[in-house]
Amino acid sequence: MIKRKAVALLSGGLDSMLAVRVVLDQGIPVTGIRFITHFGCDPVTSGSCGHDVEPLVKMWGHLGFTVRMSHLGQDYIEMVKNPVFGRGRNMNPCVDCRIMMLDWARQTLEQEEAGFLITGEVLNQRPMSQTHERFRQIDRKLGLEGRVLRPLSARLLEETLPEKEGVVDRSRLLTICGRGRTPQYELAKKYGITEIPQPSGGCLLTDPGYSARLRDLWGHDPDAGARDINLLRVGRHFRPTDRCKVIVGRNEQENGALEAFRGPADALVYLKDFEGPMILVHGEYGPGEIRLAASLAVRYGDVPGKAASEVVVDRKGGEPSVLTAECAREEEYIPLRVAAP
Repeated sequence: MIKRKAVALLSGGLDSMLAVRVVLDQGIPVTGIRFITHFGCDPVTSGSCGHDVEPLVKMWGHLGFTVRMSHLGQDYIEMVKNPVFGRGRNMNPCVDCRIMMLDWARQTLEQEEAGFLITGEVLNQRPMSQTHERFRQIDRKLGLEGRVLRPLSARLLEETLPEKEGVVDRSRLLTICGRGRTPQYELAKKYGITEIPQPSGGCLLTDPGYSARLRDLWGHDPDAGARDINLLRVGRHFRPTDRCKVIVGRNEQENGALEAFRGPADALVYLKDFEGPMILVHGEYGPGEIRLAASLAVRYGDVPGKAASEVVVDRKGGEPSVLTAECAREEEYIPLRVAAP
């Protein structure tokens, strides 16, 4: 007999929220797993994967809803580098990602004393990963046939074990299909969900600009790890050489992030007398790369008339130095720009 408790893949997006609530409405406790990755799915990201689920716990905790966090670290990075089932339009390996997350969730079933998994997937919403055949393929690969309930489209799919055994009332499940969002918005209104994240808004791997940056990174440094990946989200990126990147902060928050991500061999460059960006010179660099960073500090800083200005160069373990830099010219720096997310 299937146990009357579920484990849910909880992205923080609207579909996964609704799937959880549909099951909670049948008196079935649900533990949501919030996966964290280095590609935008984390609590500090403003998109769907980073959407704060604490308000949901407060709203639905009395119905038996809890959340636990699970970090997909280096294993996830390796999967993104070499997906078995390929990618979507950008760097998004949606099928491999789903398999990995379901596999981790499967291992949680016993820990939570739960009987089945639920996801917010909608039939035919995404042509690569959300079709009848793909659902069957993924479930079969993981040995989960009949144990993955997709409440939003369940009545368009084969009966799962919890439905067959009467743990879940199939007549109270839904028939949502395709890319339209009207049924989800109506359900959100019914359940009092007022902050609705954009679809796929949190997964940076679906973003063309971010994907271009990631390709550029792995194209120049196939062994680049988490710190380099985290830097892709911050600032304007310029690549003066194959072994060097110059990253320009766009606001105070990004300036702080560049300081935090600074490595022992990196240099920080910033204006001495005016407000402006923090600039990280990352990788192998020499006087030419430092000079470029200094000129970008003048270009993007609050320098009156973009006049030549003093710029500080701060290397760890040494005394900061000061040089005078001219404003960077467009023909010099625009060809070096790596696509912006």
